[in-house]
Amino acid sequence: MPDAGYLFAAVGVAAAVTWALRALPFAVLTALRSSATVRELSARMPAGVMVILLCYCLRDLPVTHPGRLPAPLVALGATVGLHLWRRSALLSIVGGTIVYVVLANAVHLH
Repeated sequence: MPDAGYLFAAVGVAAAVTWALRALPFAVLTALRSSATVRELSARMPAGVMVILLCYCLRDLPVTHPGRLPAPLVALGATVGLHLWRRSALLSIVGGTIVYVVLANAVHLH
């Protein structure tokens, strides 16, 4: 069994590395907060995420199987409705996803 000095040194090194890895993002963010690019991205990103999710979700729209159309279309309607109601990207994305999963599973079970 290693002696106490070795164990204390190992724990100290592990603690220092862990602290440094957790502090590094905050140190980097401090420099990025004054960046015009980051401000522009933070203003545009929620709409961009919504467009990407829309394209991803509707890319395989089952137009040849009319029985499977209601789930994605109702979920799209729920997402748009939630977003217009609350103007919250997080609520819209999560709510629309929940509606889609519930409806897609209900359609596939029958």
